[in-house]
Amino acid sequence: MNPRLAAARALASVLAGKASLGSSLPPLLDKVEQRDRGLAQDLAFGTARWQPRLALIADKLLQKPFKAADRDVEALLLIGLYQLFYTRIPPHAAIGETVACVDKLKKPSLKGLLNAVLRNAQRDGESIIASLERDPVLHTAHPRWLQKALKAQWPEQWEAICAANNAHPPLILRVNRRLGTRDDYLAELRRVGFEAEPCVFSCDGIRLLQACDVTTLPVFAEGRVSVQDEAAQLAAELLDLAPGQRVLDACAAPGGKTCHLLEAEPALAGVVAVDLEEKRLVRVRENLKRLGLNAELIAADGRDLAAWWDGKPFQRILLDAPCSATGVIRRHPDIKLTRNADDIPALAKLQGELLDSLWQTLEVGGILLYATCSVMPAENSENIAAFLARTPGARELDIAGAFGHKTAHGRQLFPQVDGHDGFYYAKLMKIAAAPRG
Repeated sequence: MNPRLAAARALASVLAGKASLGSSLPPLLDKVEQRDRGLAQDLAFGTARWQPRLALIADKLLQKPFKAADRDVEALLLIGLYQLFYTRIPPHAAIGETVACVDKLKKPSLKGLLNAVLRNAQRDGESIIASLERDPVLHTAHPRWLQKALKAQWPEQWEAICAANNAHPPLILRVNRRLGTRDDYLAELRRVGFEAEPCVFSCDGIRLLQACDVTTLPVFAEGRVSVQDEAAQLAAELLDLAPGQRVLDACAAPGGKTCHLLEAEPALAGVVAVDLEEKRLVRVRENLKRLGLNAELIAADGRDLAAWWDGKPFQRILLDAPCSATGVIRRHPDIKLTRNADDIPALAKLQGELLDSLWQTLEVGGILLYATCSVMPAENSENIAAFLARTPGARELDIAGAFGHKTAHGRQLFPQVDGHDGFYYAKLMKIAAAPRG
């Protein structure tokens, strides 16, 4: 399959609200020649990253918007604009190859339109961009609702957040401390020609200065290292793990934190990993197998205690709650297309329900670590404030450290160019059981 066509079809599913790039692109990449897969992936992810800006330009070029049935041609237009403005692909190739894809879509009536619009963009692009100079969406490449929300909630940080969201994410590794030290692995990387440096905040983290196929890393298959962002690696340390503890990892997929807990404290009594669907646990199972680790995996809704909890309390709980993922946009740029303002209160409600349910499974004296990869206060500090107000047996513990921004409740990490993702943590101790009704 033509790489531009594959990218367009994947992106069209996202524009139609039917899928994410993570689900729509891989099956299409399988149909693309190996040598062209990198191009297809860059076209899909790069176009999604800059889509809010590209859509503004497209609106200026089009007399009327595309019909819903022509999302695939709309996607081709955006991909063509991405090539013209953000890649080194020669304009004649960017336009010619993109327009030729319309034949495969069997929409010949739109071929001339696409060709004309892209040629106009090549000719008049600078003046069109100049005419949009005052639009903050042009500068931030974020949808208007998100740009406004970030500006209102983080007036001092919002521009840096947007810039980090638009940057390419670094490749971060987590060293398996059961198999050796970080310093030893850094030395091994340098010996075989990989440039790398230790992460600033995670004692297990390494940043590769050049992205690569992780399977080419020394002893990757043997479990020496895993891919995991530095912010996510902080969870294991913040949980204050100790031998003999029974730990719950709620909303565990894809299992990076599950594995890190077991690496960080080999003498745990056990880890129970819960996620909503069995298919989401496949990756957890694969990660555990590669690393030679064991955990009890359960497919269930964490709120439905009767469906999965055996009544034995946990001494530690990690709740990595479902969220808007607004802290990891650089890794999943299609979030700009798939999220909207109405999602935030709905997610906050779900997060609150998970907190209330899982709190019942925590032993008195135990710790629950609440985490999201969001930068939205409604999902984070405001959610924790509401939980503490309705839960007299809960006490917040301070999270010390040089990372992140201390909020009224918990600690907010903002995405950093060449650094960690956006993340949030709050640490709660159960000081008393709920009174019997």
